[in-house]
Amino acid sequence: MANWNEPRPDLTGYGASPSLDGRTAGRVGYDMGLRKHMLSIYNYMASGVLLSGIVALLTASSGTTQAMIGSPLMFVVMLSPLAIVFAMSFGANRFSAGTLQMLFWAFAALMGVSLSTIFLVYTGGSIAATFFATAGAFAGLSLFGYTTKKDLTGFGSFLIMGVIGLLIASLLNIWLQSPGLYWAVSFLGVLIFAGLTAYDTQRLKAQYYQLQGTDFAGKAVILGALSLYLDFINMFQFLLSFMGNRD
Repeated sequence: MANWNEPRPDLTGYGASPSLDGRTAGRVGYDMGLRKHMLSIYNYMASGVLLSGIVALLTASSGTTQAMIGSPLMFVVMLSPLAIVFAMSFGANRFSAGTLQMLFWAFAALMGVSLSTIFLVYTGGSIAATFFATAGAFAGLSLFGYTTKKDLTGFGSFLIMGVIGLLIASLLNIWLQSPGLYWAVSFLGVLIFAGLTAYDTQRLKAQYYQLQGTDFAGKAVILGALSLYLDFINMFQFLLSFMGNRD
């Protein structure tokens, strides 16, 4: 998801590499730095997803998930990741890179505990199939966001409004219990987070131009990983509604 507190570049041709006065060496150096920056983001993001998956599997297989169902601890586990996201987003300028790293790993671990409930609802095979389908879609969408010359900036506000709409509709359906609204939210959720994957990738790529060589560059890697992690996990959960086979 988009991170409102991150410094945002003000560029025309948002996804394009900047002009470097025709100096080939400078351009090559910029491209190498950009690739290293994006690779660091993807490594953090993938490691976070892996940690969440391991924690989810261990929590479910140990019986801890069943013990938490219906207890106040479950609400704490579900709300804690959201609190960490807000803390990282709005406290990025105050926190050190080391603090943001610890918060990111804590977030990924807590998300794993929260996600462990899917093992009580869906079969392991369908969870694995959905995960790999999400991974393939994420890779393609992120590659599109990285390589496209089309400026996706205008879609950002629209997609974020869509996320807010999904949250409101999901909360409303807790009381309505409408199957139609459930499937509509799931379908729109897949589309919105697919769009955010491409948008966030382009945003992070363009952001490097402004942040390269600054003290904030290391923090931007962790915040970028958080954005892509959220895109991946949300797309996975909504897609699981369609692909998951219930126990």
